Amino acid sequence: MRIVVAEDLYLLRDGMVRLIEAYGHQVVATATTGPETLDALLERRPDVAVVDIRMPPTQSDEGLRAALAARRELPGLPVLILSQYVEQLYARELLADGAGGIGYFLKESVFDADQFIDALERVAGGGTAMDPAVIAKLLSSGSSNRRLEGLTEREHSVLGLMAEGLSNQAIGRRLFLSESAIGKYTTSMFGKLGITDDDDGNRRVLAVLAYLNNP
Repeated sequence: MRIVVAEDLYLLRDGMVRLIEAYGHQVVATATTGPETLDALLERRPDVAVVDIRMPPTQSDEGLRAALAARRELPGLPVLILSQYVEQLYARELLADGAGGIGYFLKESVFDADQFIDALERVAGGGTAMDPAVIAKLLSSGSSNRRLEGLTEREHSVLGLMAEGLSNQAIGRRLFLSESAIGKYTTSMFGKLGITDDDDGNRRVLAVLAYLNNP
């Protein structure tokens, strides 16, 4: 994969570059500010980008804004966002266009090399990849959409794992259920959420977005 890495902290940026290249992928550009990030994304058009939310010049949300601006110019541009903390609003903003190709990871999770690279590959393929720690935080905060109240406990479990970006097969392994059983749960869940799009990939994105939305 061709990857852009946007991170202003040198040690983390250098570590990610080395890790990505160790797994056989190519870092085609790095960036340390919001404007540099937008320029790199539009010029390089990577297979996937890793972008820190908070970057110079103001250390607010320049990275996120650059990613959103790039996706407006290049719809579906795959982006894995990094954050120091769980910030629910940012996760929702990224998924709002329903295009997929989005990940949201905490910086500490980068040190789990296999998990990080797996997330990059899933995002590059148009899927979603939410940090398990982000999902756990959202669950503990009780911040869920009212439409989710009609889901069974098992459907909640399936949706949480779907938000992490797992396939039906992987969800089945995690819950010790068959893939066909997971398929039935997801079909029921989509119906309860009012998601009728025939594109299964897009339905999964819409379901994750419902999961992340406030009441």
